[in-house]
Amino acid sequence: MASLAAPAQLFDLTGHVACVTGASAGLGRRAAEVLAAAGAKVVGVARRLAALEDLAAGGAGKIAAVPCDLSDRGKIPDLARDVAAPFGPPDIVVHAAGLNTREAAPDVTGAGWDATLSINLAAPFFLTQALAPAMAAQGWGRVVTFASLQSSRAFPGGLAYGASKGGVVQLTRAMAEAWSPNGITVNALGPGFFRTELTAPVFADPARAARNAEQTCIGRNGEPEDIDGPLLFLCSDASAYVTGQLLMVDGGFTAK
Repeated sequence: MASLAAPAQLFDLTGHVACVTGASAGLGRRAAEVLAAAGAKVVGVARRLAALEDLAAGGAGKIAAVPCDLSDRGKIPDLARDVAAPFGPPDIVVHAAGLNTREAAPDVTGAGWDATLSINLAAPFFLTQALAPAMAAQGWGRVVTFASLQSSRAFPGGLAYGASKGGVVQLTRAMAEAWSPNGITVNALGPGFFRTELTAPVFADPARAARNAEQTCIGRNGEPEDIDGPLLFLCSDASAYVTGQLLMVDGGFTAK
């Protein structure tokens, strides 16, 4: 019989380095804080340096800030170098950066479409591609993408966003096929309605927010702490035999 690891050991990230995009706010910031609390050294990536520095200031030396505009694909090689500078090459990558232009189908612009797919779909691939060799060299890595309710549901004003998030699910499977033989698991989290900057227009309408809560099986919208356990699972040894999967963290919204 195989030896049993202590449950706490399975989720312990001591000795690991995590790169979290979109770390300046919302679920990205929460992800950076949770991974640091679990023992990882964390590099937060976002455009807003002041917000990143605020995050790092509360990290007791375990969180570093690297500003970058992920919509500029030409910056990805330099970003891969920069995120390795504070603590060494990351072996955990969490792609939480996202953009939703909320353009209705007749109003979708080329610029809005390109920006959405660049940040939501292209950046997770090209950054993973740049960081995967170091993870493969040590035979261990965790990549977590952020899918959405709109990965499988169509919402008003979400054409470009939904297309990008549907693509994230297939990208996750394809990256798992490519890199899991090297010990790198790749999985997606699918948050429901959480109160973040990205969902501010939704929560600005109390009636709409209430309808979304009623659509869940649990009967409420998500709170930041609801992401903690699922994220730690996918970033740790607890999920060693899980790859290419989508874990919806939506209170059962997609179950109804």
